[in-house]
Amino acid sequence: MDLNTVVEIRDARQPAPWRPGDAWLGGGTYLFSEPQPHLRRLVDLSRTGWPPLLQHPDGSLEIAATCTVARLSRYAKELAATAAPLFEQCCRAFLASFKIWNMATVGGNLCNALPAGPMISLSAALDGTCLLISQAGLRRRVRVADFVTGAGRKDLAEGELLRSVTVPARALACRTAFRQASLYGLGRSGVLVIAAADPLDGSLAVTVTASTVRPVRLWFPSPPTARDLRSAIGSAVADEDWFDDIHGLPEWRRHMTLRFAEEIRRELGGGTR
Repeated sequence: MDLNTVVEIRDARQPAPWRPGDAWLGGGTYLFSEPQPHLRRLVDLSRTGWPPLLQHPDGSLEIAATCTVARLSRYAKELAATAAPLFEQCCRAFLASFKIWNMATVGGNLCNALPAGPMISLSAALDGTCLLISQAGLRRRVRVADFVTGAGRKDLAEGELLRSVTVPARALACRTAFRQASLYGLGRSGVLVIAAADPLDGSLAVTVTASTVRPVRLWFPSPPTARDLRSAIGSAVADEDWFDDIHGLPEWRRHMTLRFAEEIRRELGGGTR
């Protein structure tokens, strides 16, 4: 898509006052996919030189907003962590061509805040935290589960930048289970449920995305019963929070979410009903 209203592309390494019509440019796979008549200037992040993936001494993993899906996939295949398979499962949930894989960024997927965004699913399930930087240089951290507030909505002020997402070491040590459903063989996710079992304290986190307008992460100090899990999902997701679009009716999404949640509860040692 030619963005014929854009009159300037600015290098993000050269600070300049933010103004109406500005937008951050990462991979551009969404930005150039449809008309953006409100844009006048793009601020290019591709030359910032941020390390795409950085493992800190405490074992946490920082993923730069500019890290591509392809780069994350390659890294996860060599990652010595129990939760490593989840990275590839979520990367594959894009169901995108190699061209998209090599350009689409983790940060772009989060900032689009689409219910089916698989990088949202991955980072929310692993209790990731966003690092946000304002135009004044102020930094704040927001959990991914709170960063996305609705379909296409996020906790991001005008001109604020998503710098990275950090996944704690404890989450990387979790056993995970993954379930995804779509109405089509190669369609967008209509339902995506992930569970993470913590080996240290026996707790279980269940994260629902794609079927809801925002990520829903439920934490249980010990594996819940089937009834408790079903009740917790019912309490956390209001009727209007089940997403409704061409990729699935709310009733189907709710049904499949409850079914998958019970499956992964059993898979990770939830026992019988």
